[in-house]
Order: sequence, then structure tokens, then C-alpha cells
Amino acid sequence: MRQTSEIGVGLLGLGVVGSGVARMLAEKSAQISRLTGGPVVLKQALVRDPSKQRDFQPPQEIVTSRAEDVLDSPGIDIIVEVMGGQNPALDLILRAVSLGKHVVTANKEVMARHGLDILDGANKAGIHVRFEASVGGGIPVIGPLMRDLLANDVTGIHAIINGTTNYILTEMSRSGADFDDALRDAQRLGYAEADPADDIEGTDAAYKLTILSTLAFQARFKESDVYREGITRLTARDFLYARELGYAVKLMALARKVDGCVQLRVHPALVPTSAAMARVDGVFNAVQIETDLAGPILLHGRGAGSYPTASAVLADVLHIAQSIRGGVGPQETFSLSDNIRVTPMSELETMYYLRLNVADRSGVFARIATILGQLDISIASVIQKGVDRKAAEVVLMTHRAREESMQEAIRRLEALDVVHEFGNMIRVEELEN
Repeated sequence: MRQTSEIGVGLLGLGVVGSGVARMLAEKSAQISRLTGGPVVLKQALVRDPSKQRDFQPPQEIVTSRAEDVLDSPGIDIIVEVMGGQNPALDLILRAVSLGKHVVTANKEVMARHGLDILDGANKAGIHVRFEASVGGGIPVIGPLMRDLLANDVTGIHAIINGTTNYILTEMSRSGADFDDALRDAQRLGYAEADPADDIEGTDAAYKLTILSTLAFQARFKESDVYREGITRLTARDFLYARELGYAVKLMALARKVDGCVQLRVHPALVPTSAAMARVDGVFNAVQIETDLAGPILLHGRGAGSYPTASAVLADVLHIAQSIRGGVGPQETFSLSDNIRVTPMSELETMYYLRLNVADRSGVFARIATILGQLDISIASVIQKGVDRKAAEVVLMTHRAREESMQEAIRRLEALDVVHEFGNMIRVEELEN
């Protein structure tokens, strides 16, 4: 047992999150020592440019641009990867595991695509790999799924797990801004990257949902199993009509298990304003886990940023430090099924919101209703707004219908000569309060 000896940390990346981790290791050193039974010290930090000024500047002598200075150092016990992206992060994590170093990562892309292989290698090597910060920033969700909820049968996950898109959608709802303006505002404030594609196209949320679903349903999923649709088609009018109908618009990450099959999807959704998810605004995230024994569990907090993410990273570091000093072996393991069917999106049944710009003359609605009726899609309500003397905007809410039928309906509606533009289709999620 190592009661007083120093535990060394090697940091891969010194950006927003990495700087936060480095700062907390320095400023909370006394508290960390009390919690873990001895000092936990940053020994090396890998960066691209050692001369660059950062939010927190560790001693210059421990900053390096050579990965081997970190990975090969005998004084480093724990490697913390906060670089982001798949390359070179994946190679560095795998090398750390092969060298017998414990690993903490915030990398959702690597864990979604290669996490199971990394964990398998870690168990064989007798080391810990922790990744709480890969989903939800400072929200503790990985730990509960891996340990605290193991006795439960998880039946569903409803989540808002991308702070960038949630900020954009919140601004569009509050100010009536269009998507492009809200995105520029998010970039100005540092909530969105210069290239925001992974966020606004739903890729980031799909990575995170893959991780959550693998743990929740104890099955092997790939990010390609997740249906993904981004937020770029949303307009200010969609928010106006949604509010009139009693809904908020959110980018939802959804996983449901029914009869042994799991459906995984990320897309914009109308959520009742009475539901808890409708009140998750700005850069906040929320994850609701449906369980058979504990019931619904809602976890809510800041999903991104230096300190929230550093909080999760540092907690993982402390857990590993305690394990090292206590002589505790690798993390908990559980078997994963290879036989759970992923339900295709075409089999989804839900309610739908449709917005169309149509010719403002008699008989138009009858033609629209005929197409929907032929596909067994029942109309629940209609809103019609005049655009000018020749055009009107029609918003339809349907009863529950099949996705396959709705996609065919959209193709037929777009072909009608009386439909000037098919504006949007948004699925409706009738979440409970």
C-alpha cells in the first residue's frame, strides 16, 4: 500500500479543460492529499506549442511537446487525456494502457468508437480507465450506470447532452432569432467552435448516447447504430408554432428498450412545456434514466466548460489515486450482450409536427389530408396562417404514426403542385413531468 508516496499525473492537452484540471490539482492540493492519503502531483503536460500562454500556466519545466516525456515517465501513474478528437488521442490512450498506466479521459468520440476495446485492454493489464467526463461534463452519470444502478433494468434514456445546441435552441426560443444568428452568438461567447458541425449535426450527442446506452443496456452499440439528425432546419417560426401548441423544441438523445430491442436516436423534438426537459436551458445538460426499481432518475447540471468538466476528470483521478493507495484492482466489469436488436428508425411510432407553405385556395387541405389518410396518418390539429394573398402556412399535428409512413407522406406532399415548400417535420416526444 502507498500511504504517503507521491502519485504522479501526466496531462495530455492543456486547453480549456486541461487548464482547469491543472489549476485544480495545484490549488486543491491539500484537500486532494487529505482525500487520497497523500499528494497527487502534475508531473508533465503535453501541448502542441509550449510557448503559448494559457488560462493556467503550470511550471514551464513540466510542459512538453513530446508525448514520450509523459507516457514513458516512471514517475507518472495516471494519464489524463483531454485533447479531444480521435487522433492522436486514441493511440496515446492505447499506449498508456500497454505501459500499465491508469487512464482518465473526457473523450466521447474515442470511448464511443473504441471504449470497449480500451476497457478490455485495461482489465487485462490490471489498471483503471475512467471516463465520467465523456458525457455530461460535471454531471455524474457514468458512475451511476456502471455501479449504483446495476440492480435495475434500464428501460429508457431521455437526454439533452450537447450544451452548444441547447444554448442555440434556447436563444432561438427566447429571442426569435434564426438559426444562423443564434449560432454566431454561441460562437462569439465561446459556446460553439469555429467549425460547429459535430454539435449542430448531432454527432457529438450521438457519441454520448452510444456510451450511455452501452452501459445502461449492457450491450455492444456503435455510433452508427444511432439515428442522427441535426438542428439546422429549424427556424424561428417552428419555435413560434411550438409555443402556441404547448411545446418546447430541444435536441433530444433518446434510447428506448422494448421487448428486448433498443432504439437509439438523436434529433430535434417537440417536448411538452410541462416536462422537466423543456426547462433545461442554455448550456445546461440533463439525463433522465428510466429504471424498474429506482423509477425515473433525473441528473441535471452544466454539461461543458472548464470547471464542470474538470470536476468530473478530477473526481476520476482521485478515485484512481485512492485505489492505488488502497491496493484496489481494476474497475468493475460486466458482461455485454451481442444479441440485442437495434430497432430501425423506420419502425418508430410517434406524433409529428409538419409545417408547409401552400397555395391559399380551396381544395388544398383536402389534397393534403387525402395523402395522409392513404398512409394511415391521422391529423390531430391544424394551424393556418396567411402569408400573402396567394400563399398560406399550414402547421399540422398528427396522432401517433409510423416513421416509414411519414417519410413517404413527405415525399408525396413535396410533389404536390399546391405545396410551395415543405418547411419542416419535427417528431413529438410526450415526456412525463
